[in-house]
Amino acid sequence: MKKIAAHWQILIALGLAVFLGVIFRNFSASYSPDSSFVAFASKAVGVSSFIGDLFMSALKMIIVPLIVSSIIAGIGALGGVKGFGRLGLKTIGFYALTSLSAILVGLAVVNMFEPGLVNGQPNEEIRAAFDRSADQASVQQVAKVANANKVEATDYWDFFKKLFPSNIIKAASDNGQMLGLIVFSILFGVAMTRLPSRDISTLQGAIQGINDVMILITQWIMMLAPIGVFALMFPVVYESGWRIFIEMGSYFGTVLTALAIHMFITLPLILKFLGGLNPLSHFKAMQTALLTAFSTASSSATLPLTMRCVQENAGVSSRTSSFTLPLGATVNMDGTALYECVAVIFVAQVMGVDLAFGAQFVIVVAALLTSIGVAGVPSASLVAILLILKNSNIDGAETAVVALLSVDRLLDMSRTAVNVFGDSCAAVVVGASEGEKVLQGDLHLFEDDIETEEEHLLHKD
Repeated sequence: MKKIAAHWQILIALGLAVFLGVIFRNFSASYSPDSSFVAFASKAVGVSSFIGDLFMSALKMIIVPLIVSSIIAGIGALGGVKGFGRLGLKTIGFYALTSLSAILVGLAVVNMFEPGLVNGQPNEEIRAAFDRSADQASVQQVAKVANANKVEATDYWDFFKKLFPSNIIKAASDNGQMLGLIVFSILFGVAMTRLPSRDISTLQGAIQGINDVMILITQWIMMLAPIGVFALMFPVVYESGWRIFIEMGSYFGTVLTALAIHMFITLPLILKFLGGLNPLSHFKAMQTALLTAFSTASSSATLPLTMRCVQENAGVSSRTSSFTLPLGATVNMDGTALYECVAVIFVAQVMGVDLAFGAQFVIVVAALLTSIGVAGVPSASLVAILLILKNSNIDGAETAVVALLSVDRLLDMSRTAVNVFGDSCAAVVVGASEGEKVLQGDLHLFEDDIETEEEHLLHKD
């Protein structure tokens, strides 16, 4: 009997998590806090969170060796500095184009809908919701805002220090700073190509072998993806109150509309006219990675699956994807940059601050830079939004950010999917420009899940 495709398994898990989360939450509201059902629901949420954390940890476990082996093997396949330089310029240029496009989309949508205004005046109901959210904020929310508040504008010069951390493994594992790891891997790969040919073949073969092993481990982990997705989503649905979503519905809808325009209009147009590619084929190729990105809310944790989708489904070579995707997961944050722009202008509208064209232009530049500079910082968008609000002299920044944090989880999931899709678009466009036959022929789409080693060898023969 043919197995259910991986993307359908994940979609079913998402639907089941939402359904059970709503049921459990509604029943819990009908019982007293000390009832046995509420205790059972709390225990179920705790177990689910534990399983979800295990799944996330398993994904994060393979990020460092996967990035290192992929980039070094990719540069070795490129043949050194010349091929790498051409690929690097194309990738950085594409990321700059899509990030700026995303911010401009967000700017246009937030000015068109004006979610923070009612008949041209600040929305007092939303402002009251800001204050109420601040009063009802959890300890974790207050801690996040307090930590983000410690960041000063000068701290963003540390972006350049992140390129050369004193301990690359510690920086990548403890703080999620992948830039230093990427720079080291690039230097290693370029230096490797300068060795005598006899040494290169031995070293490159070993690194390529490590990369193949990491891809196989990724396949094993992704067999558990439906369980992990359910475990991550169930607590979110159970714990999220709907009142704040209703009160801030205009803001919530504006962000989702802007993200949808960028993902389903802007990026497909770029695929079509810049890369000459079929956007529908690319969506089909990336659907498993997009669902995982939405569930995990982490582009870094989704990176192993993104690479698998891009290589096996979209047909991009490992030499191209192994450079563009790790770099994109670190510095290319289309959804994050768009979100920062919309959030800052929304808060300004609620607070009655009239931002002229010049001030909005500064916000566009700040969103572009901070989406890169703080990508590895926990609650990166929160840090960036607070920083931009401070520099724009908008009062009540901390109170507003607490309210934004109340609805941030679902928006975070949505913008992560946009981030991952933007990275994948870069890989296929750059791959097409390098003469690779991407998005052609039948898509594998993991329909048969994981082959056994014997089956793989038979197919290979």
